[in-house]
Amino acid sequence: MFSAAANILSNPAKRKRWTGYFTRLFIVFLALLFAFFPLVWVISASVNETGTLNTQRLIPRQAGFENYEELLTNNVRPFDRWMLNSIFLSSVASILSVIIGALAAYSFSRFRFTGRRGLMLTVFLIQVFPNSLTIVATFLLIQEIGTHIPELGLNSYGGALLVYLGGALGINTWLMKGFFDSIPRDLDESARIDGASDWLIFWRIIFPLVRPVLAVVGILTFIGVYGDVIIALTLLKDKEIQTLAVGLARFIRDNFNQEWGVFSAGAILGAIPTVVIILTFQRFLVGGLTEGAVKG
Repeated sequence: MFSAAANILSNPAKRKRWTGYFTRLFIVFLALLFAFFPLVWVISASVNETGTLNTQRLIPRQAGFENYEELLTNNVRPFDRWMLNSIFLSSVASILSVIIGALAAYSFSRFRFTGRRGLMLTVFLIQVFPNSLTIVATFLLIQEIGTHIPELGLNSYGGALLVYLGGALGINTWLMKGFFDSIPRDLDESARIDGASDWLIFWRIIFPLVRPVLAVVGILTFIGVYGDVIIALTLLKDKEIQTLAVGLARFIRDNFNQEWGVFSAGAILGAIPTVVIILTFQRFLVGGLTEGAVKG
């Protein structure tokens, strides 16, 4: 062993190669430590029976599942209801975003009409401004819409969906358009020769070919809506229709230090739907994010 190490040290080429190997290994170790330490810390806090931030340690002295029991049995804080609300709102937003975004991207990619370029730039520039800058205007707009259509006003999922879809369709349309552009137009022309309409071409030929980018858009929309706090906190006031992110943020607002363990348990359980979604559609992620980058 010592002779092999001496041989490596005496050979400049081998020493350089092994130095690079251990350097990369060390960097990977630091990256993994940086990525997994917060998760390990939250898991540790969720099983810490003392439940307070002051007594939190990486390895808790008293471990158990009392925090999970408190979270799931406390009727004052309907965790299960919040979680179902988040899953429902995120799922509907994802489905609508994929359908509407795909139609818009197909139109921009395949059709040529007056104002097409200007409209595309307008949609893109709107995405430059974050939702936090327009939250007051959004609140007033949804409030006014609610006076005429209560199902789309405050304290309604319809109003929240309007805001979420309006904020996500711009970037999603651009992302999907690049993918649509990578599909040869020869397929469209061949289908038209056979008498297919634009709708039939989109639904039967193009739509199945763009499943990777549709999965990416659906996942990104689901995660964005599921973890949103600002819009949900502004538009959804009633406890029964609040989302999980808002519920967790509110129930630790006054007793953060004392209920750190319960909050951590809620964060762990709340992350399960997003993990399941990503693991289910992970084979589409790489292709959906990269294949549309090059046309043709």
